[in-house]
Amino acid sequence: MSGDIIVPSLGESVSEAIVAKWFKAEGDQVNKDEPLVELETDKVTMEVNAPESGVLESIAIKEDDTVEVGALLGKIKVGATGGKTAAKKDDKKEAAPAPAPAPAPAAASGDKKNPPAVQKMLAENPQVDAKSVPASGKDGRLTKGDVLSALGDGMGTQPASGPREERVKMTKLRQAIARRLKDSQNTAAILTTFNEIDMTNVINLRKEYKDDFEKKFGIKLGFMGFFVKAAVTALKEIPEVNAQIDGDEIVFKNYYDVGVAVGTPQGLVVPVIRDCDKKGLAQIEGDIADAAVKAREGTLSMADMSGGTFTVSNGGVYGSLMSTPIINPPQSGILGMHKTEERPVVVNGEIVIRPMMYVALSYDHRIVDGRESVTFLKRVKESIEDPRRLILGL
Repeated sequence: MSGDIIVPSLGESVSEAIVAKWFKAEGDQVNKDEPLVELETDKVTMEVNAPESGVLESIAIKEDDTVEVGALLGKIKVGATGGKTAAKKDDKKEAAPAPAPAPAPAAASGDKKNPPAVQKMLAENPQVDAKSVPASGKDGRLTKGDVLSALGDGMGTQPASGPREERVKMTKLRQAIARRLKDSQNTAAILTTFNEIDMTNVINLRKEYKDDFEKKFGIKLGFMGFFVKAAVTALKEIPEVNAQIDGDEIVFKNYYDVGVAVGTPQGLVVPVIRDCDKKGLAQIEGDIADAAVKAREGTLSMADMSGGTFTVSNGGVYGSLMSTPIINPPQSGILGMHKTEERPVVVNGEIVIRPMMYVALSYDHRIVDGRESVTFLKRVKESIEDPRRLILGL
């Protein structure tokens, strides 16, 4: 009896994927629900697990080939034994017992406890010594985020003697980013307006309550949650920014699902925080933190990134002082946060030094006019400069 390995549903508006990596070869023993193959779409990567236990009888689609939803990836000979994995185990039984090795760190290179996707990353980056990478996963396992952090710390630096040029095929995610950003510029009438925010009060509020906040809710109090809440307040007053164009109609959204742009080594992803108008600051901060972890580990699902009505992007974490963010279609607006920097400003006729942040709203001028865009940013400014307004719903 054979069990088919089928390409599962890839999520909203996604119909095809690339076979990125087979974790098993033909003839290998497999267990039910064991990861067999990794698929890469224009949004996320995902693993397809074995539907049954047995031996991988055949592989129908090779690595780097494109597949559609429902396509046959391969077949499993259900219930069969004696595959390559089983033979290796028998060889081990016949071999003379080896001296017990000294205890190794939890994240040893090639350790089968590590997920297949992590093993793939380690194989592609042999300069990373997995034994020296702190493991944050369950049972001492490495996560994608652990390896990416190691690469970011310099363990992935390539030798200076490499070729002067190198051609690398764009990932599906990078291709999608390029296509969507260009489509956004081609279809929307994008305009950007700016304002600046005195961050004094929200910084002082955070300093005063961050320890109590973390003790009660188990999460750190950041600034992104304040801006998401401020954006929702402004969106309620200026509904055009939360709307979208569909043909010759304007679709007004009476819900507030805010995308939070997260940069990863693979590219920009935008997980969506649902129903932000119904959530408190703690829940929003918790959702943002969870989404950031998933983004770094490459475990975001299609559902995590679908259906946003507005986006907030924080280029300030990379040191950006000012930028013109691009709309994430079919949305009509995106709020850009930037680096907080001490600058001289005039307050009550006197020059004082204040922590200031430039903010930008890029919007689709087909649906949002200048008055609405300026008013939107003013409302965000008012909420951040006096965060009590967020508590009072003003």
